[in-house]
Amino acid sequence: MDEAAYAAEAKIEATHWWFVERRRLFSQLIRQANIPADAAVVDIGTGTGANLRLLKEMGFSRVTGIDASPEAARWCAEKGLGEVKAGDIRALPLADNSVDLIMATDVVEHVDEDDAALREISRVLRPDGLALITVPAFPSLWGLQDIKSHHYRRYRMDPFLRLLERTGLKVEKRFHFNFLLFVPIFLARQVLRVGKIDLNSENEVNSPLLNRILRGVFRLDVTTAPYIRPPFGVSILVLARPSEKPIYADQN
Repeated sequence: MDEAAYAAEAKIEATHWWFVERRRLFSQLIRQANIPADAAVVDIGTGTGANLRLLKEMGFSRVTGIDASPEAARWCAEKGLGEVKAGDIRALPLADNSVDLIMATDVVEHVDEDDAALREISRVLRPDGLALITVPAFPSLWGLQDIKSHHYRRYRMDPFLRLLERTGLKVEKRFHFNFLLFVPIFLARQVLRVGKIDLNSENEVNSPLLNRILRGVFRLDVTTAPYIRPPFGVSILVLARPSEKPIYADQN
């Protein structure tokens, strides 16, 4: 991610509608999974600390942050969100079968070898461990935020589920979210593209009033998406556990 994008995210993640309500969604799913407070929890791709903030508020006591960027570690330290280890999602500095809960939210799309990243998640999870993974959905939504964040791709649901299965992860729950704002976001990205408007982050397009309105819309979205499972959305979320045997690319 661009350094300017890190700075923009760091300033807003505590109050911006997207981060606030996304944390609400994640906390609901984690509570439903009955993860104990002393579980070994790892947040991969911490960014500027959005998930570390959530895990701290939820009372988890054994949390490890991992990010490839020194900028991410610096921002998390400045906010008092804990130490972040340097590490690549394709080669995690963690032992086999050592983690109870992994959060890998909007990070898999940042690496070319997404299959290697998902195999690492499978490797470090305990047999009954849980991975909460999100990725950006629909290539047609490709826009400024993908470019600034150095994404390699956006995903479609069925191919992503097959990728998870091939890399040793068994999906327990999956759905799209941010579906209510799908059309407005698509149109806004076309305007930014046609108008050649350059921003450090799309999240800078905000105001106090707009933030309150969009937070209300997004709260309804994340409250209903796990149950109605809409066929589209700006993001995909899966809850997955290690399968008994990974299926590698050279196998039939």
